[in-house]
Amino acid sequence: MTKLNELFDSQGQSPWIDNLKRSYLTDGKLAEMVQQGVRGVTSNPTIFAKAIQAGTDYDEQFSALTATKNVDDAYWDLVVQDIRGALSVLRPVHDSSGGADGFVSLEVAPDLAHDTDATIEAARSLNQRIDEPNLFVKIPATAEGVPAIRAMIGEARSINVTLIFSVERYGDVIEAYQAGLEDLVARDPEADLSKVTSVASFFVSRVDTEVDRRLENMADGGTSPAGADVGELRGKAAVAQAKLAYQLFEERFAGPRWEALSARGAHLQRPLWASTSTKNPDYPDLLYVDSLIGPHTVNTMPDATLDAFLDHGTVKRTIDQGVAEAKAAMEDLAAAGIDMEDVSLTLENEGVAAFAKSFDELIQSLSDKANALHAQE
Repeated sequence: MTKLNELFDSQGQSPWIDNLKRSYLTDGKLAEMVQQGVRGVTSNPTIFAKAIQAGTDYDEQFSALTATKNVDDAYWDLVVQDIRGALSVLRPVHDSSGGADGFVSLEVAPDLAHDTDATIEAARSLNQRIDEPNLFVKIPATAEGVPAIRAMIGEARSINVTLIFSVERYGDVIEAYQAGLEDLVARDPEADLSKVTSVASFFVSRVDTEVDRRLENMADGGTSPAGADVGELRGKAAVAQAKLAYQLFEERFAGPRWEALSARGAHLQRPLWASTSTKNPDYPDLLYVDSLIGPHTVNTMPDATLDAFLDHGTVKRTIDQGVAEAKAAMEDLAAAGIDMEDVSLTLENEGVAAFAKSFDELIQSLSDKANALHAQE
């Protein structure tokens, strides 16, 4: 048994891979990872940009597509083919889990993050185009994205809610999921809620990166409150906030409201720990994996982090350990002048902008490639 299997069997956490590219499908790499215990796949515009721009794996299909289609449509065809291939590989996991796991995630276009109606239309279109039970369409948890999440759940469409950076916004996401399920029942009293599921992707390492930057600026400028040791607070925010998010998960997925939905077959909306690679080399390479293990959660890891966990990860329940210390850390950060609401807004805006930039650069790169290919004909 690999550590990934042990992680799921003994701790109830699903390990996913935060990467997808054509070669993973053609050389059997994804199937091999699933055999090792990987139970899902996440993707985003940056991941696809790197995959398509690196090497020639997509060139033949792209050349054929752009003979009759524009570059934007050709891009979605490339991506959808990869998603379909991954869905096929993960389908046995989905079936054996009763529809609770084995998902592959595909994000709506990043320039829609602040347009509710356009996000709804795009998510519905992707869901209808691919029409597989283990597809997650990803919608960002912006203020405009939250009502789109509720609308899609209300249409019985499974959603990966991405770019969550604060416990407060996570609460909005939980409400959108539960209210969406209630909308579905109101529209169809016979609705089978077991056919709908969701994960809430709570981003981790980026929180420490931004908070540490602010702490270091305070130390350099001498602007921290008297007595605050900003050095002691570095690297504390992300794990602390994630642990408090898990406390909210346990609180909100209990009680009469949730029990009524659960009785109709509703799945828990599991917290998914995203952005779990360690950005600061001074921190342990598995800080955002080993510290966040617990039941009814997902951890999606990039390749290097997954390999590190297989090599020296520790399978031990940690998600609800040190909760009092997590609360104290957040209080200390606030006392030091760290505004976590502003941190989360900054990270949300940066995340949306980074995905949009990757997408725009990829489309430009593909346009250049299309012009060069067809100039040779």
